[in-house]
Amino acid sequence: MGQEFEAVFAQYGALLGRVANSYEANDAMQQELLQEIAIAVWQGLSRFEGSSSVKTYILRIAHNRAVTHVANQVKRVDTAHYDDSSDSYISTQHSPETVTSQHQSLQQLLEAVRQLPLKPRQVLTLSLEGLSYDEIADVCGLSKSHVGVILKRAKKSVMQGASRG
Repeated sequence: MGQEFEAVFAQYGALLGRVANSYEANDAMQQELLQEIAIAVWQGLSRFEGSSSVKTYILRIAHNRAVTHVANQVKRVDTAHYDDSSDSYISTQHSPETVTSQHQSLQQLLEAVRQLPLKPRQVLTLSLEGLSYDEIADVCGLSKSHVGVILKRAKKSVMQGASRG
């Protein structure tokens, strides 16, 4: 099972990292969430029955773990403010001005996504990862048509939020 997990994590680790990033702004908290997701995926692979793709299955685990993580964070009475300085998606082959502009745009977009309620955030994040409406419906436990409605509203909300920033 260890080799199976390593193969799955090698293939989908970046995807799981982006899921963590969509739920947590702070780098340290993203890493903590990614570790929680990795453990949950490792434990969940033994229960995988093949009724969906491995990608869909682990995304369901990742999003469920992320929702639980966020709920637990809300319960904490920790009011510390963390600096968000994630540059992971910025190319270094451009001028500093371009990189700065890209970084600001990315941060505005991520902040707008993080402001969404959990279900629209899940649907939008999965859509950005290239999942079909059917796959998103399977991961989130929704109907395909409900996915479309939530996705349309989430995109509209994010675009409004990103344009305000």
